[in-house]
Amino acid sequence: MAEIGKDIEKAARILSSGQLVAIPTETVYGLAGNALDEQAVLRIFKTKKRPEFDPLIIHLGDKSQLNEYVREIPEELQRLAERFWPGPLTLLVSKKPVISDLITSGLDTVGVRIPRHPLTRKLLQSLDYPLAAPSANPFGYISPTRASHVQDQLGEQIPYILDGGVCEVGLESTIVGMEEGQVIVYRLGGISVSDLEQTVGKVLILPQSSSNPKSPGMLKSHYAPKKPVVLGDLEALIEGYRQKGTVFAVLSFTRTFPDLPESLQLALSPDGDYDEAARNLFSSMRLLDASEADVILAEELPEIHLGKAINDRLRRAAAK
Repeated sequence: MAEIGKDIEKAARILSSGQLVAIPTETVYGLAGNALDEQAVLRIFKTKKRPEFDPLIIHLGDKSQLNEYVREIPEELQRLAERFWPGPLTLLVSKKPVISDLITSGLDTVGVRIPRHPLTRKLLQSLDYPLAAPSANPFGYISPTRASHVQDQLGEQIPYILDGGVCEVGLESTIVGMEEGQVIVYRLGGISVSDLEQTVGKVLILPQSSSNPKSPGMLKSHYAPKKPVVLGDLEALIEGYRQKGTVFAVLSFTRTFPDLPESLQLALSPDGDYDEAARNLFSSMRLLDASEADVILAEELPEIHLGKAINDRLRRAAAK
């Protein structure tokens, strides 16, 4: 199993040797490798069993490093970076040749992020290369939001997990780029659409892609438990599955159901706090996936604040 600790220097030594380290960010834990070392990048794909047509994000410690890896950042995206970096924002921008096509799946753009988790920022600032770091989980499964999640899923395949506690945001970063002068949201995430639009005006949200995505995290079926997830009106779903005699679990926004076992239901935020709901989403799905239920019944949230991003993850978890 992987060693779990807070030793930044040890993590840096392992990464510089070409091996992988799980790192904490404010969004989810990432499976990190030297983004300039193709063997390390290939090891990420192999460890996650991730298809090589799904591009990766590179992580930097400071905006001063950008010029080494990207050609230019449009003015609108610069405004977003000024407001939201370090933080859960990934910019999709034109790359320089030093970034391998393996990272970008042959595209001429690369996703770049400056995470704000203090441990990982210190690690990144100690390195002379960026880190490629998709979520530290087997491809398509629920993203990890604490070190123990990584240990459970990948602990036998990596040497070290940098333990930064529970992820503050709990949803992946929002991915934003530009096409023909229009700001595009390629993946909903830890920054709400309304916050983006306060900075750059109206944005266009792209639907997910089923293959050959333009950016990370665009696949239609993703972030999924092993058990089926069914979205809809919870009262109707509960009644229907009760009549079928199916053992089910319930994932709600705020509600609990007194006639259901406590072990088979979770509310993302009893107080209706969208940040808390986002933070609890993946860990709640993981707990219900480990329960005795045969199916997980869930409801969508109102499409405000982070509700859009949470619903995006729920729909992909429920996609066949």
